[in-house]
Amino acid sequence: MAARVQSSVRNRLLAVATAESFARLSPHLEFIELPVRAVLVHENVALEHVYFLESGLASMVATSRDGMQEIEVGHVGPEGMTGFYVLHGVDHTPHRTFMQTVGAAWRIPASLLVRIAQQDEALRNLLLRYIHCYELQLSHSALANGRYNINERLARWLLMSHDRLESDDLPLTHEFLSLMLGVRRSGVTNEIHVLEGAHLIRATRGRIHILDRRGLEEIAAGCYGIPEDEYERLILAPASRVRAGAKE
Repeated sequence: MAARVQSSVRNRLLAVATAESFARLSPHLEFIELPVRAVLVHENVALEHVYFLESGLASMVATSRDGMQEIEVGHVGPEGMTGFYVLHGVDHTPHRTFMQTVGAAWRIPASLLVRIAQQDEALRNLLLRYIHCYELQLSHSALANGRYNINERLARWLLMSHDRLESDDLPLTHEFLSLMLGVRRSGVTNEIHVLEGAHLIRATRGRIHILDRRGLEEIAAGCYGIPEDEYERLILAPASRVRAGAKE
């Protein structure tokens, strides 16, 4: 039964976990629908659940001490999980994570995931490799914010959203894009017009349609790709090799 369930999951971490690891997790996984704005991680509150997203897009947001400024620092989609800091022995964080789009997830009590990972070396190593990839995403967000212009950063975020939503039609509002880039909505509107003028995207109310992904990659240039390549190397490629070996 667990094998059949695993073969149908879209979350890549759960999909590439060993059959033994998934069998340990599956009795405790609860499927849940997630509306827009659903909070998955509350700031400075002990974490109750870890979410392995099946669909949709969640944002991790950093907020200033006075609460006046905030910016998105990372994405989570079907490639990952929320609340991964519990694997470092930390029970809460000052960051907030919430759904930017409608989605769904498998959730598991955080304390139970930690206990299973402590007993399961293969699962623990898989999740730690994902944390490494996420830390690279955070560091490249800092690189993009500090060294690239708004147009390049917008192209990067659109590519990252495209990767996770797995659709050319992205339900991204100007408000969300403003949060992603840390600029005013008027600035986002101007940059969207630039990308539209280059025939890379088409923007409608609350949606961005990707017309030319390769063109977006050319604009994003050096601020997109390294974390994605590392995820392929550390998460997807090893699982592909295992599956290939099993078929021989």
